[in-house]
This record gives sequence, structure tokens and C-alpha cells, in this order.
Amino acid sequence: MTKPSVRHLVVVLGDQLDRRSAAWAGFDPTQDSVWMCEATQEATHVPSAKQRLVLFLSAMRHFAQTLQDDGIALHYLRAQDSLGQALQDTLQTVNVRQVIVVQPGEWRVQQLLQQVCQAAAVPLDIREDDHFFCSRDQFAQHAKQRKQLRMEFFYRDMRRQHRVLMQGDEPAAGQWNFDADNRQSFGAQGPGLRAPPKRFVPDAITLEVMAEVAERFPQAPGHLQAFGWPVTRDQALQALHDFVANRLPEFGPWQDAMWSGEPWLYHAMIAS
Repeated sequence: MTKPSVRHLVVVLGDQLDRRSAAWAGFDPTQDSVWMCEATQEATHVPSAKQRLVLFLSAMRHFAQTLQDDGIALHYLRAQDSLGQALQDTLQTVNVRQVIVVQPGEWRVQQLLQQVCQAAAVPLDIREDDHFFCSRDQFAQHAKQRKQLRMEFFYRDMRRQHRVLMQGDEPAAGQWNFDADNRQSFGAQGPGLRAPPKRFVPDAITLEVMAEVAERFPQAPGHLQAFGWPVTRDQALQALHDFVANRLPEFGPWQDAMWSGEPWLYHAMIAS
């Protein structure tokens, strides 16, 4: 039986759910397809809370649904033991001319993809992740010029390079940070009444994932009763706008403050 052929197999990892990323440059839906995988090994390599697992898996499935709705050819694999083994199996059953991936955030994953593609004799195109202000090569140059690595110096270099809150080569307002001003406490009166951050009612996809996570990862810490994180781009933007409108003005002075019975306060909670 003749194996199906694909010009480019675009690997989309769970933290790369962006149709504007470098992986999509030159994508041709008539010749190329997308590959995504839910791998147990990736979910357990570093212990993860149940809510984090649901966030990742639900976001992946929602992203996959948008691809299918747009007619994008998709290889979506659920409940696989290993990311590497799953990709290896695909390369054995599909005639792939080239695998494309945005540089993984974890060196271990990048090595894994390289090993699998090398063993299958399929070229691997690792594209620079343009979501960051600084590339790995740029950071290597920064590190090479210093006897010790300190976040403050890196932060200043990035401010200068990208002209963020700068007046010439000096910081706006004359100082680089306001850390000393950002450690205020609420005092005995506490923070007062605060509106809760925007939360999202789980839809059918998320509810399915919640049930699977509860069954497959019973030892993972945490609970799922109050799950309400954004799992789509639209929801993530709503969460961002909610933070900017309702918590950002007070975020600076009280970003590190805590108060009994107040789980949210002014925290951004926009990592998703």
C-alpha cells in the first residue's frame, strides 16, 4: 500500500498554539499538514497540577478544532506514551519530505525531535521562536560578555535594545526599577473588597479533558472543581483585558502582597 505523502509536517507543541508563529511561514494547505500530540511523558516529566494539565490539553484540543474548521490537514494523537515514539510512528506511516517546528522551549524536547528525524532520515527545520525579545544566540552573546549572570543587567540591555521606557540611553524617570516601591503591605485594614478576575465556564471540550485528567492523573496535586482558566485565544485576550482594566493600576505597589482568604488580589494570571 502506498504511504500518503506530505511536503511539510508542521509539529505544533502544546505551548506553541499560534497560527502566526514561524512554523506557519510558507504553509501550503494543499501540500502540508500539522502534527500535534498529547504525550503522557510530557505531562509527567515535571510534576504538574491537575489544573495545569487541563489547561494545556484543553487549549490544544480547542486549537486543533480551529484547524479542522479551517480545513487544515491534521494528525492529532491523544493519550500517547511518548512524544518521540508517536512522531516516529507517524514518520513510518506517512511519506514526509520535511518536518518543521518552532524551537522548543525545552532543550530535551529539541534533542528528542532531532533524534527521531535523524533516525527516520527526514530533514528537520527548527525555526527561531519569534515570541521572545531575545533569541538564544543573542542571550549567548550577552552571557559571554559578563563574569556573572544577573537579571537586572539583562533587563537593562533589553530595555536599551527595544527602546522600552527610555530617554536616549537612560531610563525614563531616571531610574531602572521601582522595586522598593512595589513591596507595600495592606496594613491592618486589609485590601478591602476586590472583584474576582474573569473566569470561564468549561465547555464540552474542557469538561471531557477534566474527566480524562481526573482518571489518568489521580495523583497530580490540586482539584478541578473551580477550573476557569482561558483555553482559547479569544478567552486569553479577555483575561488580559480584564487584568489591564481592573488590576494593573494597583499591581505595582501590591504585586507581592498576600491576604488570608484572598487568592487573587492584583495578580495578573495571564500566563495562558
